[in-house]
Amino acid sequence: MRLADARVECVTEIAAAPQRVWELVSDISTSARHSPELQEVEWLDGAEGPAVGACFSGRNRNSGLGEWRTVSRVARMAEQRVFEWEVVHYNDRRHGEPLAVWTYTLEPLTDGSGTRLRHGMRFGSAHGPMHEVVERYPDREEQIIDGRLALLRTGIERTLAGVKAEAEGVPLP
Repeated sequence: MRLADARVECVTEIAAAPQRVWELVSDISTSARHSPELQEVEWLDGAEGPAVGACFSGRNRNSGLGEWRTVSRVARMAEQRVFEWEVVHYNDRRHGEPLAVWTYTLEPLTDGSGTRLRHGMRFGSAHGPMHEVVERYPDREEQIIDGRLALLRTGIERTLAGVKAEAEGVPLP
């Protein structure tokens, strides 16, 4: 797989109404509570909650990459349907191209029993750390990308499991 085509998406069904699931996924602290990589988040520039254009910082950590900080900008919101943010360069947070795009997509189940929740990520058009690694080791591009996507998939699955447990009122192990 080439970096330009790299994306990952996972899905779960939650026995809770879309409104309840929306409350969780549009709250940036929910992902930080459940993600093995995202450790903490904070709204920036006086933002107090999600709105298109609002920015937030994140602190991330994993054993392979160490610790790093990100700045994200809410790119798209459609209540009870889509919550999307772009990871951007800090200095270009208002207008810069994204390094990565993260999306939650909600869909009510046709039988009315809950919500289908998709959570995914794709690399953006901005030149970032993954581009640098691939440029350094071009003969290993596929292996590098597959490894990163596997880590991301694991994190997304854990995050979805946490959202599901919270929405359904089930204690986490």
